Amino acid sequence: MIEVDKELDARGLNCPLPILRTKKALTDMTSGQVLKIVATDPGSVKDFQAFAKQTGHVLIQHDEADSVHTFLMRRK
Repeated sequence: MIEVDKELDARGLNCPLPILRTKKALTDMTSGQVLKIVATDPGSVKDFQAFAKQTGHVLIQHDEADSVHTFLMRRK
């Protein structure tokens, strides 16, 4: 089980808001901490993959259930 340090609810938000809120949340965290993001935007899967690749943060996990996406991202 991965320990989550902070959670972000981005349900109902469309691109680019989930990424922008994630970026802001990660700024307030220290290296190695894990952020859990919950989003409903179907485009968020590709957005978070690209965001991780561009920023160096690690996308640890992605799950989907009932059109709700849950991401775990570790701050670089």
